[in-house]
Amino acid sequence: MEMAGKRVRCSCCGVQLVVPPNTYTVQCATCLTVIRFQTRNHLGQAHDSIRHTASRMKDLLNTVSSKVASGNAHHSQPVAPSLPVSAHRRKRAVLCGVSYYGNKYRLNGTVNDVKCMRYFLIQKLGFPSDSILLLSEEESDPCLIPKKQNIRRALHWLVQGCQSGDSLVFHFSGHGSQQLDFNGDEVDGYDEMLWPVDHETQGKISDDEINATIVTPLPQGTKLHAIIDACHSGTVLDLPFVCRMNSACDDNQVSEDTTALSGNTATGAMTYCFIEAVQNEPGLTYGRLLNAMRKKIRDTKTGVLLNGPIASLAKKIL
Repeated sequence: MEMAGKRVRCSCCGVQLVVPPNTYTVQCATCLTVIRFQTRNHLGQAHDSIRHTASRMKDLLNTVSSKVASGNAHHSQPVAPSLPVSAHRRKRAVLCGVSYYGNKYRLNGTVNDVKCMRYFLIQKLGFPSDSILLLSEEESDPCLIPKKQNIRRALHWLVQGCQSGDSLVFHFSGHGSQQLDFNGDEVDGYDEMLWPVDHETQGKISDDEINATIVTPLPQGTKLHAIIDACHSGTVLDLPFVCRMNSACDDNQVSEDTTALSGNTATGAMTYCFIEAVQNEPGLTYGRLLNAMRKKIRDTKTGVLLNGPIASLAKKIL
């Protein structure tokens, strides 16, 4: 049967018939043949209307999604830190200085610590500047503020793609603490914790997590040096061996920033003494490094005047 608007032809005799609206059967007046069909007027138009409405809804949703995405690009924080492009250099470092601005436990020397460490790594140890990721509350990039998730991402970046022969550095200057150990891997029954700037809402970073993130994944032949200038940080990497010496900072000890080492500039005692020891004696052993750091702290306590090269370095940078 051939459809033609509101008119159809009889499939038997060919006479043209007029089909009333909303009619599904019609009888030919000539040959009395009953013709059954669904008119385009009703169902076809309804189908077109549905397709048109669906198309408009799709366009509307796409428009709304584009506007939301555009708004988020201006108002939300990036989901990943602005990491240096040289993700696979032979030397790489993450330097994290947490000051805790606005809190009664604010630290004054942590930003100075990471600035001095960055300068030292670049100028004295040959680290490329774009292979150093520095996190502090003075950074304008929100992904470089030392919040918990930013520090986590930075630590993952530090070991990402590392190979035998690579030299990695993790430097943290800030607060540390202890909490009860719940998995039985601590001899003293306590886990060591580092405090990100948002630790009151997001929690602290445990030694178990640090070990799993930057120690366990290291391939053989990769070197990682961690300089942790914080309280209760003696075993914060959960390493299998520990060197016991009579100087800060063991798991049960606290440390503070001070101006006694560099004159009128606040720095962390451990960071300052580390840089000075390495700078004064290139190629020294780990044992001599620890002894030199301990001597520097003892000299400070006894009032020995400190005007070495690191004091000049701190003044030059800061």
